[in-house]
This record gives sequence, C-alpha cells and structure tokens, in this order.
Amino acid sequence: MGTYGWKQHFIYQVDYQHWANEVLFESLGRLDPAALAEPQGLHFSSIHRTMDHILVVAQLWRLRLQGESPAVDYQRQHHPDWRELVQSLRLETRELQHWLEAKPDAFFESEAVYRSSDGRERRNWVRDVLTHMMSHMVHHRGQVSAVVTRLGVPAPEMDYIYYKRAIDAALAQSRKE
Repeated sequence: MGTYGWKQHFIYQVDYQHWANEVLFESLGRLDPAALAEPQGLHFSSIHRTMDHILVVAQLWRLRLQGESPAVDYQRQHHPDWRELVQSLRLETRELQHWLEAKPDAFFESEAVYRSSDGRERRNWVRDVLTHMMSHMVHHRGQVSAVVTRLGVPAPEMDYIYYKRAIDAALAQSRKE
C-alpha cells in the first residue's frame, strides 16, 4: 500500500464519503423539498429513498464487519423524515470513521464472516468489504447527482480529487493562522 496502509486508506475514504455527502446535501437543499420524495426514475424511486438506501446499506455492512448479521427489509423506507435521514447519514459516516480509527492494522488484512441477506454464510476480506461500501455510496450519489442536474440544479463536484484539494487548502490555511 505504499507509505500508508489499508487502515489509513479507508479512514481517508470514509472522510471523503462524509465530505461528498455534504456536497450533495448542499445541492439537494436547492431543490423544492417535494422533489426529494417524488419518483425520479431511480432504482429506489426517489432521491429520499435512494439516500435512505445508502444509509441502511452502510449500517448493514458496518454491523457485518462487527460480527453481526442483521436482516434488512430493502423494500421499506427506514428514515421517512428527511432531516433525520441527513443527520443519521452524517452520524453513521463519522461513527464508521471513528470505529475504523480504533481498529488495529491487522483488522484490515483479516477476513469478515457474515450471513448475507439470503441467509448464506459469506467470507470476504475486510478491505474488499470496505471498498464495496465506499463504491456503493459513490454509485448511488452519482445517480442522485444526475437527477439533481436534470431538475435544474448545477451538478455537485463530488469527485475525490475535489475532496483532496479542499483538504489540502484547509491544511494550508490552518498553517498560515
């Protein structure tokens, strides 16, 4: 992994997820609130349901990494209040980051054993589960971003390189102060 290992890589990745969510939330705040719940042609129908799915799946995978195998109903909306959903997604992302920060380096080289939604035992490397978690969030945020753009709001710049530039600029500014 170069000068830093899997642990630091995924801590950065989760911080990026938090940042990208915030960028998307800012764009979503420019929409008529009714548009969040309206069917938009997404796999989960609406922006609200898609963001709810991101949260539920992030919680599911974190619990699997913690040794639990909860059952999840993907057909229902778990967080019907938009503000509560936004706050819950913020909290989940930071909780995941803090949880990963507390894990030993060896955890990232270990295998996760869990029960999948169909009840079968599965095994995956922790680093592959975390990669899946990060790309799953990016995938669905991209879908929501396309809808935001179609609804007339400028496309949010959520690429990783924009996150790095923002972080680097903040670090440079803090050094000046």
